[in-house]
Amino acid sequence: MISLDRQMLDWFGGHGEHLSWPVSTALNGPGEAQDSGCTPRGRHYVRAMVGWGKPEGTVFVARRPTGETWSPELSRHYPQRDWILSRIIWLCGLENGFNRGPGVDSFRRFIYIHGTPDTEPMGKPRSHGCIRMRNRDVIELFDRLVAGTPVIIEPGPRPVNQEQ
Repeated sequence: MISLDRQMLDWFGGHGEHLSWPVSTALNGPGEAQDSGCTPRGRHYVRAMVGWGKPEGTVFVARRPTGETWSPELSRHYPQRDWILSRIIWLCGLENGFNRGPGVDSFRRFIYIHGTPDTEPMGKPRSHGCIRMRNRDVIELFDRLVAGTPVIIEPGPRPVNQEQ
């Protein structure tokens, strides 16, 4: 469960387990439209997981490790990069016409839960649409998930269809 209002991710496991981590979602707020830079809402599932066994801070571009490990020096050398680090949890929407399908598809929008430099603030919307986490946190979450795990992104107010 990801709360856009609280900027928190809550994981619920078997036997009453519950863990919470701060996140950073889209600077542009909630929304489902392609190229909006918004974080999509609603019911999703984990479609793919990338980064098994990679060291903390591994840099990914197009879901492939670059062979680099993030550092402040590397960051200064590439100041415009949107850093995707450590692990990628790729989400797919489950709601046709809302977060799945033409123009709103979370999977085709490359919406991930992923690691980010520890210099980036958590608890404040700053991403380009993805859900950013601290590297250690995303690794801890990743190790508890399997493909197919349900993910809900809240809050709920959805656009009202104005056509009657």
